[in-house]
Amino acid sequence: MNNSNIMGRITHDLQLKYTALQNVPYVIFTVAVPRRYDKNKQQQESDFIRCVAWYKCAEFITHYFAKGRMIAIEGRLHTRTYTDKNGMVHYITEIYVTNAEFTGEAKPQQNTSQPASNQLPQEPPANNNLACQINDDDIISEDGVPF
Repeated sequence: MNNSNIMGRITHDLQLKYTALQNVPYVIFTVAVPRRYDKNKQQQESDFIRCVAWYKCAEFITHYFAKGRMIAIEGRLHTRTYTDKNGMVHYITEIYVTNAEFTGEAKPQQNTSQPASNQLPQEPPANNNLACQINDDDIISEDGVPF
């Protein structure tokens, strides 16, 4: 069984990209997930989890979420390795997103004193069918990452 569920804030601006060969949309982003609060520590610690979303899920996330916005992620852990030009082997663990949802966080308030480009994207209507649930078969073939 390989299931991962996290909820936290997106740490950087999102950029939808496309694979070179098949033009498949994807987005890679990091979610800061706070650990349980410890009264003895002055600052709450967080884990920074790397996430990868594909296809409609990637489009959904880049359209409705932005840096600083709370997001709930469901997916599976995926590990991979690569060797850099110096011969060093690097290990990467990330969540391949199969579902992303809103967390109930209040919508950003419109402020006329700031330009519209600084506003976070609005949530879609509650009755839409834009959910980003995808099947595991849609994410990656057995050969690995498609880029």
